[in-house]
Amino acid sequence: MVGSRDRSALRQLVSDVVSPLGYENTHPTLNTAFAQLSMPPVPEDEGSKRVRVERSLAQVSDGDLPRVAEHILARRNLTPATRNAIEDLLWAETSPPEIPKRVRRELARALDLTDMARNEARFMALLERFWVLDREESFADLLLPSADRTPSLRQHIQQHVFRNPEDWSAENLFEHLGAFEAGDARFARFLEQVVSADVLLDEPAQRHLMNAINEHIRNAGIELRETGSDGGYPRFTMVSTRLTDNRRPKNVIFASLTKPDIRFLSAVDNDIEIVGDPDNVLVYDRQIAGDGIRWRDLQSWWQSNQQLPSEAEAKKTLYHRLRRSLPGNSPGQRNLFELYHQILGPAVYDLPALLPEVWLHWDHKTVRERGPEALLRSRMDFLLLLPHGQRVVFEVDGSQHYTRDDGQVPDSSKYAEMVAGDRDLKLRGYEVFRFGHDELRDFEYARDLLWEFLPALFQRFDVNGWTS
Repeated sequence: MVGSRDRSALRQLVSDVVSPLGYENTHPTLNTAFAQLSMPPVPEDEGSKRVRVERSLAQVSDGDLPRVAEHILARRNLTPATRNAIEDLLWAETSPPEIPKRVRRELARALDLTDMARNEARFMALLERFWVLDREESFADLLLPSADRTPSLRQHIQQHVFRNPEDWSAENLFEHLGAFEAGDARFARFLEQVVSADVLLDEPAQRHLMNAINEHIRNAGIELRETGSDGGYPRFTMVSTRLTDNRRPKNVIFASLTKPDIRFLSAVDNDIEIVGDPDNVLVYDRQIAGDGIRWRDLQSWWQSNQQLPSEAEAKKTLYHRLRRSLPGNSPGQRNLFELYHQILGPAVYDLPALLPEVWLHWDHKTVRERGPEALLRSRMDFLLLLPHGQRVVFEVDGSQHYTRDDGQVPDSSKYAEMVAGDRDLKLRGYEVFRFGHDELRDFEYARDLLWEFLPALFQRFDVNGWTS
């Protein structure tokens, strides 16, 4: 689990940043300062202000440390070097795609710097967001006349990119920025912003630069892909091209109370119809945008589909309909479903919807006609459709996954089927996370586990919108 990894370097950086809280605050205001950074309170009578700061940080678990770091980035006035160091540690945990140095350099040699630096103010703001443009001057530096001080990188860029645009190429700029040695996540985010509407207020220019970048980074198995809009301009996100099934789903069949009976209305268009009681299975048939399926999308679809008069009624009835589809003999699955919504609270509205009992594929033949393969690995316990085409599966494994005779005898063939199913899902572009049923059987234990797991999951897949 991501939350269990060594975070000593991040803790040291956080400690350096929060240590001044002691002299910036009085005893009565110190707990308020802690709360703003998601740090626990420490009573006023438990030592000096410095001691209270140390004790508060010591109570922050490794699992909660990234959340504190995020608040620090948002609220504290940091030097660019400290900001970048914290960001690099946080971003590295999202497992960013590797962008080799050779690919970066070949890209830089191919780019036209004027395509990127069309607007000086916007381009400089972009560079300032990701790189260190000003060095920290010593007291001795300040005593020197301005003409004798060593120029900063900011001054070099203004001179060689804008006042004398023929001086530097994109490769020269990348070299001075340190882009060739930067972390993969920083470099990827930098490229996303280079083609953003914040930098290029011209859609043809955005697309031209995006295509030029993709021509080279596709060799590394990644590309900039349009995933939404930003004020009427396209928004591009770095995604992997190595997933064999990285397409938008056409039909999501979920929350089934029985095995669905399906027929094609049009095999050419992949339009389907549920035969029999339509309430036995739900089919989300709206177009799935770059944000995946959020609760707000699912609730809007449900309200329209059920012709409900209010959002409150749609929210309540949808939740109970999804919960009703969970198997009665799996308290672990029920705990996972209930705790997902309890932990996320109101923020769940803009976060991925937890879809239960999802059918990956469907076979109209019976087991007797086709054999065990007819139903094998056909259904997922839970599915999250995340931004940028990412798909995450949760499976809750009881003893039936690896034993026979009511859990009395280990069965290696069942275990082999399970791991084969995981391989198949991963080749189709799904990420699978398995929970042992005993991990989730006890509600309190499951809550502690998921409280740590969910923020780590959203950080890993770069899902924004929730800070616990």
